[in-house]
Amino acid sequence: MKFKIKSWLMLVAGFTLLAGCAVGPNYKRPAVQTPAAFRFTDNQNTNSFGDLPWWQVFQDPVLQGLIGTAITNNYDLKQAVARVEQVRDQSAVANSAFFPQIGYGGDIGRGRNALYNSPASLNGHTESSAQLTLNAAWEIDLWGRIRRSSEAARAQYLATDEARRGVMITLVSQVATAYFQLLQLDRQMAIQRAATNAYAGSYRIFNDRLFNGVASKLETDRAAAALANAAALIPQLEIQIATTENQLNLLLGRNPGPVVRNSLTNQPQLGPEIPAGLPGELLRRRPDVLASEQSLIAANANIGVNVANFFPQIGLTTLLGRASPELSSFTGGAGNLWDLGGTLSGPVFQGGALRAQYRASKAKFDESKAAYQQTVLTAFQEVSDALITRQKLAEESVYVGQAASALAESVDLATQRYLNGKSSYYEVLQAQQELYPTQQQQVQTQVGQLLAVVQLYKALGGGWQTTP
Repeated sequence: MKFKIKSWLMLVAGFTLLAGCAVGPNYKRPAVQTPAAFRFTDNQNTNSFGDLPWWQVFQDPVLQGLIGTAITNNYDLKQAVARVEQVRDQSAVANSAFFPQIGYGGDIGRGRNALYNSPASLNGHTESSAQLTLNAAWEIDLWGRIRRSSEAARAQYLATDEARRGVMITLVSQVATAYFQLLQLDRQMAIQRAATNAYAGSYRIFNDRLFNGVASKLETDRAAAALANAAALIPQLEIQIATTENQLNLLLGRNPGPVVRNSLTNQPQLGPEIPAGLPGELLRRRPDVLASEQSLIAANANIGVNVANFFPQIGLTTLLGRASPELSSFTGGAGNLWDLGGTLSGPVFQGGALRAQYRASKAKFDESKAAYQQTVLTAFQEVSDALITRQKLAEESVYVGQAASALAESVDLATQRYLNGKSSYYEVLQAQQELYPTQQQQVQTQVGQLLAVVQLYKALGGGWQTTP
């Protein structure tokens, strides 16, 4: 007995030594074309704007509070966290195959001629029987099938966790974007109300002059039309404000309602230079790139799983328990039973299923590889787009500001000329119709610069930090 157990242990040790390698290819990161520096960046720096936590990027305390509320209450983020928990437990299921699977069983009964494999079953007597067993089985991972399965499960877990970080980054950027859009709409509403009041003042002047016989009916009607057109834009802005507030409340996990906010004029401005960092670091920071690579690692490991399926599965089994055809002798020494053995099973003919599964796993790897390389290219593009957008909007802001100042002076001058009888109303109307759209464009450019910073921060993989 001792010799047999020793032999089994030596056999297990031999199998364990043989199981040092796993079949299938080992993962190697595919080559990607990484530029030496981001396009449209002046100074190459190892520091990156994406390394900063979101509370250092967005200095508005109201916005910081909204982002904190969204991180706590957003339902998309809660779903992402729950998915991470699911995949983590699935990874634990895959790892459980490394250990022996131990179970128990038992039965008890009473009947006539029930034990067909026993001579006692032929005498026609009514008998009782009982059995209680403890069994264990362990697959020797000779070809690395379990290790490859565990590798794939772990990669899927890491990919899901990176996807959760991606949801976090998207949430932070969405809250900041909606907030800045609200500030833009507030400022545009103020401009539109000022324009409406200006057109109303002009209409009163023309109407008084018409009453006194100085102005024509044509000028008064044109002033009334300009007033009505300006007033008609206010309800449109009110709709946009309400829907943007509802969108922001959805991100915050709240019912529709008003949103407390700051003003656009009180927004802290970032410096003219924002370091983008090195392109190579982007591949180790962006969650979508990291998640795509983990999916590629899982696809590579699944090739090994399918290769291992061509080979036999070798395992050990053991059984320990008690059995007796009579309950009265169940506790006796004669009722002991045990068994120790090995198992061997493998495919002979599967109708081409194993080969098809292997080819499918290789095709899946090729798909995941192309997806990873595409994700990397998209990351570089998004950073480049955000950099050029911020650069050119800064230039546009200078010219639009100069145009708005000049047009404001022209409106005052045209009004004075009209009141002094040196020009017609059309000169005043033309100056007003050029001023207020330019002021709206000025606001759009200012907010566009803020949104470009948000997009750059997101493109660089920043904003995944949870709390300050």
